Amino acid sequence: MHQQRTIAEKVSCTGVGLHTGVPVQLTMHPMRANSGVVFVRRHSGRGMETVARSSAVTSTSHATTLGTGLASVSTVEHLLAALYAFGVDNVRIEIDGPEVPAMDGSAAPFVYLIRSAGIFVQPEPSAVMRLRSTIEVSDGERHIRIEPASQFRISYAIDFEHPAIGRQELALPKVSPQIFEREIARSRTFGFLAEVQALRQAGLALGGSLKNSIVLDSKRVINSGGLRWRDEFVRHKVLDLLGDLSLLGLRLKGHVVVERGGHALHQRLVKEILARPEAWTIQGPVAGWQRGLDVEPPAASPA
Repeated sequence: MHQQRTIAEKVSCTGVGLHTGVPVQLTMHPMRANSGVVFVRRHSGRGMETVARSSAVTSTSHATTLGTGLASVSTVEHLLAALYAFGVDNVRIEIDGPEVPAMDGSAAPFVYLIRSAGIFVQPEPSAVMRLRSTIEVSDGERHIRIEPASQFRISYAIDFEHPAIGRQELALPKVSPQIFEREIARSRTFGFLAEVQALRQAGLALGGSLKNSIVLDSKRVINSGGLRWRDEFVRHKVLDLLGDLSLLGLRLKGHVVVERGGHALHQRLVKEILARPEAWTIQGPVAGWQRGLDVEPPAASPA
């Protein structure tokens, strides 16, 4: 049984938001068991909480946003992916701006923060969702499903009509801190030079640069350092998936298979999972997991 974890001490970072371009300071604090991951948006001396759950998702346009108004926090997926991969179940994330800092466009800086803070293992078990039957959602050529498996696995495929990307596939037979740090964490967000003007007119990518994104023109990657892996693009999609799935608020045992996914499709799967309680069982503290949910899960199964 997986035991709950929090960070051992407070840790902070500063940066600018990828889409807002706003400078921000982010501080993570340890939290007691069964608290979950909670964002606290600081504004004019006030702190407004948003629990990191699917019910709090208000936008999946180019990033995942939680909460509304002055309580909203966007581009949460890279930080959430790192916390999930390292098994951090309980943490308070205070932020004084509208967006998690982009850092270098990957989750590697957040891995560094978590390792700097240290991990404190708590005595309470964490909730684990085990799939009993397959759940799938589709949108044209885009598909995502989760099927029963003895552990958490991911198979992801993307297909872009761009000579520097094309079709890429990645299979992770398991997700551990070591595998995440070695294979996924350093993969960066990416975008196309032809779309930059339209994005900025829409109020997006205002903080984007070659320092925190892979940028492609019509033929190639224009970053002077090139790619960190040839298939860095699909690796980053896996990173986004982990952050989005973490909004279930528990550990997963199942095989997630994705064809041409993205934030919106990821969240459709999360909502479909929650709408199909007959397709899964929960091991561990159901009461703690229910915080922030709009659904009534079935009775917990024995460990």
